[in-house]
Amino acid sequence: MKILLLALLGWVCMVADDAGAQVAPPVPVVAFKKTTLANGLQVILVEDRRLPIVAVNIWYHVGPANETPGLTGFAHLFEHMMFAATRHIPRGMADRLLEGAGATDSNGGTGYDSTSYYDTVPSNQLELALWVHADRMGYLLDVLDQKALANQQDVVRNERRQTVEEEPYGVVEEALAHALFPKDHPYHASIIGSHADIQSARLEDVRQFFARYYGPNNASIVIAGDIDKAKARALVERYFGSFRRSPPVARPAIATPPITRERRVVVHDRVELPRVFMGWLTPPAYQAGDAELAVAAEILGGGKSSRLYKTLVYERQIAQEVDASQNSYGLTSTFVIDVTARSGHSARELEAAIDAELAQLRELGPSEREVERARNSLETALLSSIEKLGGDGLADQLNHYNQYTGDPGYLAKDLERLRRVTPADVQRAVRTYLRQQARAVVTGLPGKPVLNDPPLPRAARAPRVSSASKAGSTAGAATDPGINPPEPWRAHPPKAGPAPGFTLPQGESFTLANGLTVIHHYNPALPLVSTQLVVRSGSAANPDNLPGLAGFTAQMLEEGTATRSAPQIADEIAQLGAFLDTGTSADASMVSLLSLRSTIAPALDVMADIVLRPAFPTAEVERQRADRVGELIQQRDDAETVAAVAAAGALYGSKHPKGYGQLGTEPAIRSVTRDDLVGFWRRHYVPENAALVVSGDISRGELKALVEARFGAWPRAKAPPDRSGAPAGTRARLVVVDQPGAGQTALRVTSIGVARDTPDFPALQVMNGALGGMFSSRLNDNLRETKGYTYGIHSYFRLDRTPGPFIIAASVRRDATGASVREIFKEVGAMRDAPLPAAELAAARDAQVLSLPGQFETNADIGASLAEIYLYGLPPDYYRRLPDQLRAVTAPQVQAVARKYLQPEQLKVVAVGDRRRILPQLQPLGLGQAELRDSDGQLPAPRP
Repeated sequence: MKILLLALLGWVCMVADDAGAQVAPPVPVVAFKKTTLANGLQVILVEDRRLPIVAVNIWYHVGPANETPGLTGFAHLFEHMMFAATRHIPRGMADRLLEGAGATDSNGGTGYDSTSYYDTVPSNQLELALWVHADRMGYLLDVLDQKALANQQDVVRNERRQTVEEEPYGVVEEALAHALFPKDHPYHASIIGSHADIQSARLEDVRQFFARYYGPNNASIVIAGDIDKAKARALVERYFGSFRRSPPVARPAIATPPITRERRVVVHDRVELPRVFMGWLTPPAYQAGDAELAVAAEILGGGKSSRLYKTLVYERQIAQEVDASQNSYGLTSTFVIDVTARSGHSARELEAAIDAELAQLRELGPSEREVERARNSLETALLSSIEKLGGDGLADQLNHYNQYTGDPGYLAKDLERLRRVTPADVQRAVRTYLRQQARAVVTGLPGKPVLNDPPLPRAARAPRVSSASKAGSTAGAATDPGINPPEPWRAHPPKAGPAPGFTLPQGESFTLANGLTVIHHYNPALPLVSTQLVVRSGSAANPDNLPGLAGFTAQMLEEGTATRSAPQIADEIAQLGAFLDTGTSADASMVSLLSLRSTIAPALDVMADIVLRPAFPTAEVERQRADRVGELIQQRDDAETVAAVAAAGALYGSKHPKGYGQLGTEPAIRSVTRDDLVGFWRRHYVPENAALVVSGDISRGELKALVEARFGAWPRAKAPPDRSGAPAGTRARLVVVDQPGAGQTALRVTSIGVARDTPDFPALQVMNGALGGMFSSRLNDNLRETKGYTYGIHSYFRLDRTPGPFIIAASVRRDATGASVREIFKEVGAMRDAPLPAAELAAARDAQVLSLPGQFETNADIGASLAEIYLYGLPPDYYRRLPDQLRAVTAPQVQAVARKYLQPEQLKVVAVGDRRRILPQLQPLGLGQAELRDSDGQLPAPRP
């Protein structure tokens, strides 16, 4: 396999020379080519033949940093507008074409300094992606109208409610930006802006913003993947080369006033646990001090090996979770510490403890080993981020470097600046920038939030449209001369090139003498190895009286072995530049490890130790008991999670292990004993019930020797039988959880579906894609794009070993709760009543088939797919046969599975929101009397 992506001359961790001294190996080099078109568009090309896919990533150098007062959130609103109709592409057509072509990671994003648009497509569809992106750049204004603007204003306001106002601590975090920056600073407001400013945006404002900032000379495009550079460069010239330049854009020159006196704010939110945010203004991205503070953030709050975790969470147990980050931006950066209190502890305690840790770091500095741990973790995270070509992967990283440094190949310099950081550098940066008088402290406390951003009355927000824009009334018709002259050849989408050949990974298996299955996939693209130990027992194996036991057991694995304490495990993993995690799903318990190629052996030592020899120390059991109770308290603050747990309870009932979330219930957490945990581990963590799935830069022979040495002595034992009983959910079809004052309603429309081994799987995937699995699906087009009820809606089948749930999920405007449910049932009925039209069937079917290669970009993706084969007893060549099975799906088969599995009378509606406001909307829908459940998703206990 020819790899052109990285000339990897070394790897991240320190290695020894012949004399035994520690030396840094050579750093990775990205093989890219950068050119500039005559109109100023920067073109960055990377050839990588790992997979037959191509990532297309465009950055426009505009964000809130360029906004004018009174138009906060405008850059983000405009990001949404770029997905509306253009001269040659009617609204929705681009999404349908791209998804039908097999696109993955199709989206856009707005940062403080830039706006990005990206797609990952099969390599034979590169020209389609360029056609879409070019028409947005060149011909958006030709058909932009008030209807499109009003629709996206509604969508963005839904997004603000969902991601800021209804998100736990969202308004608290927003208050931190308000405290750090003055009102006239572009970083003062949330990137998403305010309701008032979003609503007051005029069509003429949109037109002027586009004309000023969306020209080719203010943009850069990265194309990374299975390309020929010369041919790709010619295609970019064809699609973008004729576009006119916009006026030159001066980079913002905005001075950020320093903070010379501590600023303090208290904000109330619908949360149960206090949280403290501390923020400082720090040097801009890639300037002196930026890397030093990134290392300081890792030392203070980077996982279980960090100082704040060890002191506040582990030792004193006054905090539920801690985090620290250096957020690097163009005008200035911010250093933020946020800590959530453990139940029964106050924000004042947290602040005093944080101050003590900061004082110690200022006065004594970090140790050499702490700095080395932080560097190794940051470098591994950076290296793993470029495993992926699209999304937030390699293409985006090159555009990021290009924006902030002018050098797309800055990766090597980025690693070098990290490696140069010393303990003295960290101490100096902390002393210089993280001073008490130079910070803002925002305390989030339980209470009723005060939103100083009321929506304007509809009559007060009538659009103001210039005379030049009044003609633009019908999307899809050329009604304005626009900026660029028409070019008739652009009217039709380009044809796909020859379909590339691809064989999905199958993996090679071998079995140890004790019965442990090992599944291996060799992938030398990067010096990384992803390892997953998968046990075929998850929450579905919980006893009836102890929901959450599987998750508690998995959590305890990291908390000490016969020879390693919990802090020692965390420190050793971080020192290796590795990442270790545990968790559960309905059908599995998992231990996941990401390590460098050079450190896989010692990392596997730790992994094997926690799996084979966990000690379950009594003190650690009590620590984790308190932690899980805290997680459960936080879970109650999140409406979408509450809806998911309430839906599980309504479908399966309180006597079924699937009737709960992975945490279980507070009574179960408080009553579980050490013997219960040890018993679950002994019964289920046996080699015949497990598989070790390894994907990465390691040969089969080397892996076999490593695994034999570390897992070969795992005592053989018989795998326990499955024990799930029949579901016994509620007869009620309407379930409501009251959250007084909530501005949105978290909805779940759900029923019990089907098991993973169903022969209907291919038809179900195609049917669900058309209904709600794709962005261009019927549900999303109706409720988001047409009605503006929600920021997004999706549907899926959770396919377990025994029938899992079918779920339609969305957070909708409170005043549109009833209307949203009505439209959902309407779309479900339409899917049952008529076969998919030929074009819709082809798009949904092709989306499933052609997107498959994009689902195998990273070692973790490959490992998860191979683990699925083991968990569900699928044939080894399952993924090789799957494309043909999907291609064979017919419209009658889609309608048949819709009728079989989408039965309206069996669908339950779960609504989490303001009961007083939403129940009158839901009662006329014929769902019967509402059943009220608590924020744990359970029926309230009967009164004595």
